[in-house]
Amino acid sequence: MASKLVPPHGGKGLVCCLLEGAALAAEQKKAEGLKKIEISSQEKGDLIMMGIGGFSPLNGFMGKADWKSVCEKFSLSDGTFWPIPVILATDDASVKPGDEIALVRNGTTMATMQVTEKFELSEDEKKFECEKNYKGEGVDSQTDFMGTAIKDHPGVQMVLARKQYCLAGPVKVLSEGGFPEKFPGVYKSPAQLRAEMDERGWGDVAALQLRNPMHRSHEYLCKIAVEICDGVVIHSLVGALKPGDIPAEVRVDAINTLVEHYFVKKNVIQAGYPLDMRYAGPREALLHALFRQNYGMNKLIVGRDHAGVGDFYGMFEAQEIFEKIPCTGDAAKDLQTKPLKIDWTFYCVKCDGMASMRTCPHTKEDRVILSGTKLRKMLSDGSEVPDHFGREECLVILRKYYASLTEKVEVKMQKAASGSGM
Repeated sequence: MASKLVPPHGGKGLVCCLLEGAALAAEQKKAEGLKKIEISSQEKGDLIMMGIGGFSPLNGFMGKADWKSVCEKFSLSDGTFWPIPVILATDDASVKPGDEIALVRNGTTMATMQVTEKFELSEDEKKFECEKNYKGEGVDSQTDFMGTAIKDHPGVQMVLARKQYCLAGPVKVLSEGGFPEKFPGVYKSPAQLRAEMDERGWGDVAALQLRNPMHRSHEYLCKIAVEICDGVVIHSLVGALKPGDIPAEVRVDAINTLVEHYFVKKNVIQAGYPLDMRYAGPREALLHALFRQNYGMNKLIVGRDHAGVGDFYGMFEAQEIFEKIPCTGDAAKDLQTKPLKIDWTFYCVKCDGMASMRTCPHTKEDRVILSGTKLRKMLSDGSEVPDHFGREECLVILRKYYASLTEKVEVKMQKAASGSGM
């Protein structure tokens, strides 16, 4: 039976750079004799996504023309939609175009790469990248954006700290970085997830992007989507986060518990993907939609402050950006996964249930304002979690994690998480 799922982005099917079998063994042997370049955690995640087809149609790291086009036009230089740069950088001045190199992370050879281009980004060009990709419409972006971001925005900090030389070229991926072993049954490639959804006969599928512990608002968003779609994928980031965020294995355990007790299992799938967060707010929401298309999901749930950090972004800016991106009319080049836009959700005492700004006529005083940051703050401080904020079975798991910590990172509350913007 033909698949009902949305086709991969780019019109080339799933572009998978991960080698297997004899080809993998031969390339691993060849990599032993190549110059080794240490890569960052973010670059490792990007490589794995290219390996498994999550970043289709990319087959390597971007050159300067693509970098500039993505920043300015939301597209690769050939016009294919792409919202945020995918760059590899090194301090090794000896690498030159034509070289073949091995890309290594903490002693593991992740890939080989044929270098087709080497370029530098000046400090002004890095600031240009930050302005285009990380500046939003929130309070922190309005006055002295770069000055504030240098102190408080992890995505901007990563761009500014990027090494001197950028290398572009196709890759052959040799490792999935231990994710299949660390998250068995949860970490899934696009092909694996598509096969599972095809088996269920799904075609209209929504993704819930998750980097925080799943609270009642996330649960409610999923259940809204379940009512109007064939199914929902709770799709968690299992790559690296910023200090103070809850590790993936703890979040996965809590989600499993929630699905076990509060969902009809045939209508929901829990899955994980290997990227690090970029904290790029609206631009990252577009990236989340793009790779969800590769995974077979035609809708992305976008609520309040999607992929935000601090107060750099407007509360619903990540919804609005979908109306501003280019459309060529070529289905292969344009983004096919659309946002499922849902208003601010919360528990209302007077409504006696979950509600949103569109459905609840009551006042802020009647509402339990829910956010992942607020939940982390309460758990980290050892504060009591209000009724209706999270399911008790999940809170037990999260409290156990926080009790195990010997050193705690202060969780900074922002306007969107605290409810002060209501």
